[in-house]
Amino acid sequence: MSAVDVAYTRCEEITRREAKNFAYGIRLLPPDKRRAMSAVYALARRIDDIGDGDAPADVKRAELERVRGQVDEIRRARGGLTAAVAGADPVYVALADAAARFAIPLDAFDDLVDGCALDASGATYETYEQLVAYCRKVAGSVGRLSLGVFGLGAGFDGAEAVALADDLGVALQLTNILRDVVEDRGMGRVYLPAEDLARFGCAPDVSGPRDAVARLVRFEAGRARGWFDRGLQLLPMLDRRSRACVGAMAGIYRRLLARIEAEPAGVLDRRMSLPTWEKALVAARSLAGARP
Repeated sequence: MSAVDVAYTRCEEITRREAKNFAYGIRLLPPDKRRAMSAVYALARRIDDIGDGDAPADVKRAELERVRGQVDEIRRARGGLTAAVAGADPVYVALADAAARFAIPLDAFDDLVDGCALDASGATYETYEQLVAYCRKVAGSVGRLSLGVFGLGAGFDGAEAVALADDLGVALQLTNILRDVVEDRGMGRVYLPAEDLARFGCAPDVSGPRDAVARLVRFEAGRARGWFDRGLQLLPMLDRRSRACVGAMAGIYRRLLARIEAEPAGVLDRRMSLPTWEKALVAARSLAGARP
């Protein structure tokens, strides 16, 4: 295999191992888009891992800036691999090739880096609007990157599609935040807005009476549902296989959100998830054209 083929293979391995939910959708894409999405995911995963790592904040920020610099190199090389990019690690080689083949908005990686820098610095959010802005950075950015791989059907408005992809990313990230309330608290992180914590009688670290936390989680889940309703308006704008991919990923998270909404106190006891068979069922239904 060529160096580029080897690089894609490595990215696909990362995706299968790390993308517990996204992989069900990505595997529904045709080979060229599947490879490109695996490259996008592999770098997004790397950036996220830096933000979540154990290194001191200044070391994390330096590592994030190095990633930003490498993406800048790929941006400059768009349309052909420079020696600098070709000599980089497999994730960058695959992304450089994907960026030459698809209209991937590489600037969105800058937003992702900025969002993970907020994680590295232990940022908290006073208002819901601030939280949504963070979600757009760390997840809306991935929606926009993915849309660059999927492309749009003829006659659809590109700006509208970008906004919807961004909204869908917000929905997924809000679901993640609700699922990981206790895990994040153990890392000293709080994402839910301080104004909402106070409103529902919860402590600043999302502790407090169990029923108060449950009411807060159910309230935030209802908000997340609204983001799904908006973001899923993207589906008719995509071709069949891309629509199946997005439908599978969004459908898995939407079912997870419904489970959280039905049992909001459950997030205090365990990391809520869907069984493998249910994820596979959602993917199969998406490929068959069922609404997620």
